[in-house]
Amino acid sequence: MTMHEAASPATPGRVPAPKSPSYGLRYGALFGPVVFGVTAAGVALPDVASALDASPTATGWVLTAHALALGVGTALFGRLADTRGVRATLLLGSLVLVAGAVVCLVAPSLGVLVAGRFVQAAGSGAMAACAMALTASVPPDRRARAFAGFGATMAVFSAGATLAGGVLTEWTTWRVALVLPALSLLAVPLCLAGAPARAPARNDSGRSGAMDLPGAVLLTLTAMSFLVLIQSSALALSTPPVTVTAAVLLLSAAGLTWRTRVSETSFVPRALVTDRVFLRAAVIGIGVYAGLFAALYAVPQLLVRDHGWSVLSVGLRLLPGAAVGAALSRVAGRLTAGDHGNRLLGAVSLAFAVALAGALTGSGALLLILGASLGFSAFSVTQVCTTALMSEHIEPARRGGAMGLLNLTFFVGGGVGSATAGALAKAMPLSTALGVVALFPLAAALVAFAPARRAGSRPPRGG
Repeated sequence: MTMHEAASPATPGRVPAPKSPSYGLRYGALFGPVVFGVTAAGVALPDVASALDASPTATGWVLTAHALALGVGTALFGRLADTRGVRATLLLGSLVLVAGAVVCLVAPSLGVLVAGRFVQAAGSGAMAACAMALTASVPPDRRARAFAGFGATMAVFSAGATLAGGVLTEWTTWRVALVLPALSLLAVPLCLAGAPARAPARNDSGRSGAMDLPGAVLLTLTAMSFLVLIQSSALALSTPPVTVTAAVLLLSAAGLTWRTRVSETSFVPRALVTDRVFLRAAVIGIGVYAGLFAALYAVPQLLVRDHGWSVLSVGLRLLPGAAVGAALSRVAGRLTAGDHGNRLLGAVSLAFAVALAGALTGSGALLLILGASLGFSAFSVTQVCTTALMSEHIEPARRGGAMGLLNLTFFVGGGVGSATAGALAKAMPLSTALGVVALFPLAAALVAFAPARRAGSRPPRGG
């Protein structure tokens, strides 16, 4: 399928362009609250521990469960959007999100709260998957504007998350801070108008559009066990659980690899995981997300502990990052063609890496704020550039699943970054650990600057 075919009005599943010029903002508002699940919730953890009489280690599962379900939910609902359509996926995801938020609001114990967070994050994954599918499916002549609005909105949400969490935790209750991802529901009615009722038509009609459930289960087990394993130190897991988790990881990863190799309809298509464009985008996103999640883990702690700032002060001083990220995202939305978008992404990622590396020389407040702000900018530019790249490279019938899998790798990368910072902080100062994590966005910058192979590039047809 060519790009002209993908954009043809006759193509089922093409997103009708809303009359309002704000459709990029709408899709960004659908995705934006997803980031609250990590940053805003992190601010509320001390109050959670106090209210539910739990240890700081145990309350760490509030974030871990969210990270697990968010990454997997994005991949699962992205594939569902391919097979059942974005509209049905958006409605189902909304129900899941509401159910999880209600459980969090009334949870009497930490175990119930963690379960509610897991369900809520799965619903947030649906919001993220649908937002990316809708943005990527905007007609080519309007994509630059959509990407600019989408990225700018994402930057505002990411930079304001810490402040929102601090304000709500201090002025209302920690439960409200934990359910902030449910704000995505406010954007659902605005996005349903642009959501196709049917799944995109497949250009290989002889193949089934049904979801590969065994493959989905294997991917879920692989991602979940990997994230739990890398955070085992922070979660203070004993040897038996770690051993069992490692065994599950090895078995599920082996099974997923085998299924990807032998099944033409695998949940993880072989053609996708061997595709250079997909792998390039995945490496860039993993590096940026790892740096960002590490910064979100370390910077607030350093500013509060070492500089005596309040959570509200930290949030207020991170807000300028929203303006910078919004401006860069608008630029990225107009530079996605050719190498210009890659150069911008490489430059922002490199600046982010340099700012984090500066923590090796000390933990000056200005440098920490600069590092976090550049992380927000790199995050929003990465979303804009990778979404634009995949929207041109993947045919509509498989775009939702591909974008979901891509963002699953991003969230796993984020988990690796925060876990690395946490583990290193046990053997060195937290500021030094943050400086070491600069290697992740540095790798992303190097890949972004590397020349991309163009000749003979065709959209992957597997899965």
